[in-house]
Amino acid sequence: MTNTLPVLESLVLAAVLFALGLICVLVRRNIVFMLMGLEIMLNAAGLAFIAAGARWGSADGQVMFIFILTLAAAEVSVGLALILQMFQRFKTVDVDVLRRMEG
Repeated sequence: MTNTLPVLESLVLAAVLFALGLICVLVRRNIVFMLMGLEIMLNAAGLAFIAAGARWGSADGQVMFIFILTLAAAEVSVGLALILQMFQRFKTVDVDVLRRMEG
């Protein structure tokens, strides 16, 4: 018995996760939740690459997923550093409040 990955179900799950991440980025006003939405979107793209690589029997999807994980780690470190600086300076992480400030 071979252990195969169901491609259609995996791609549907990736699309649902990507849509949820996009909704989180567009609806939420807290920058931490927006960063979490971006992480969900990156993981959904990685899942789509894994499913495509499993479908065609190549390791290219897994290699792309490693690149996506690297990108996500860099994005989190830079994003959290920016969030900490914003919170120290403005005492809030609300995007609407930060948008109204000038200077």
